[in-house]
Amino acid sequence: MLDTPDAVLVYIPLMKGLGMSWNEIKQTSRAELEGLLGAMYEHETFHSMDGYNDDDITEMSKNRPEVRQQYHRYLETRRKYDDMLNRKRVTSFTGLMK
Repeated sequence: MLDTPDAVLVYIPLMKGLGMSWNEIKQTSRAELEGLLGAMYEHETFHSMDGYNDDDITEMSKNRPEVRQQYHRYLETRRKYDDMLNRKRVTSFTGLMK
């Protein structure tokens, strides 16, 4: 198992990030594990830049240009989920017209 990428890319992140035990991982199907892992990374992206504003990002990106890419990924993820939540919240015709 030391030579397989699964230990580094799947098992350890699930154990650290979600607190899953080795027995829980073994009892869960591969598809479910990949779904949990994907959701965990999506959640991390969703909250990765909480508390920062455009000015903070501009200042940080002077020394680290990759911060701007991370911030755009964060904003895209936020928009995606905000759009999904707003679509579900509209329950009346007048709400749709706004």
